[in-house]
Amino acid sequence: MKLTKTELIEKKDRKILRYPNLNTVLMVEEFLEKHRDMPMQLAEIKEGLPRQVMHQTLKIILEYLWRSGKIIYGPRGIQWIYSRPEHLKNMLEGSLEV
Repeated sequence: MKLTKTELIEKKDRKILRYPNLNTVLMVEEFLEKHRDMPMQLAEIKEGLPRQVMHQTLKIILEYLWRSGKIIYGPRGIQWIYSRPEHLKNMLEGSLEV
């Protein structure tokens, strides 16, 4: 999958019908993070997700993750690259969850 200047969702002739909710974004993030060792094609991601996600919604989520630096698009597919900074991990380990 290659990105062009128009990228994934900024196509002039298409209107975005729906935006993903937070639960869906978190579900996709968690799935990609668990499968970070190998690049995955879009079809593999759709098949592996615990719930069905509309194609357009998934593409919007993937663009968000790409823009935020959490995934990359390569010739072999989409791969999770983000790792939490160590100081945040250490801070969250000693915290109390409410």
